Amino acid sequence: MAQQAVQKNTLYVGGLAEEVNETILHAAFIPFGDIKDVKTPLDQATQKHRSFGFVTFLEKEDAAAAMDNMDGAELYGRVLTVNYALPERIKGGEQGWAAQPKHFLGRLLPRLTTHFVQNAVWADADTWFERQQQEEEMQRIQAENQAAMRAAEELHRKKMAEERQGEKEDETEMKDDPMVRAEAEVSKQNN
Repeated sequence: MAQQAVQKNTLYVGGLAEEVNETILHAAFIPFGDIKDVKTPLDQATQKHRSFGFVTFLEKEDAAAAMDNMDGAELYGRVLTVNYALPERIKGGEQGWAAQPKHFLGRLLPRLTTHFVQNAVWADADTWFERQQQEEEMQRIQAENQAAMRAAEELHRKKMAEERQGEKEDETEMKDDPMVRAEAEVSKQNN
């Protein structure tokens, strides 16, 4: 089997979330350089992408930088797998899977299936663990915010009570002050 040449300016991007489209994929990779093309192959039955896409850069160096930075990065809650893309296979051609001997596929398929299932289970476990950590952090932040709100409300209540108490003391002092009483009597007499 001849080794397929790797396209150094086209990247395979796997693990895409359902809501990621070609525009979002383009925006995620444009910081690394000029992009020639972005493709997300569609599933014929659902007309949705198949959780992977291809990003082609104008320069090989930009593709290398994007792969180094985006492989393992998170986009819309999913961890991306970014590698150099292999050239498209021509169905039934010399490079296609159909041209490979059946005994080769028969031995390879069970190993690939086991590998993908194990990686999917670990990816799901990692995603679950990350979500649990995020939920715990959100709950901690909400509890802190609620405690801060309660403390602020209590401080406000105390301040208002002190102000009311101060007003009552002022009224009491005014009633006890002989000058204030004299002025009040004069004003009553004049009315």
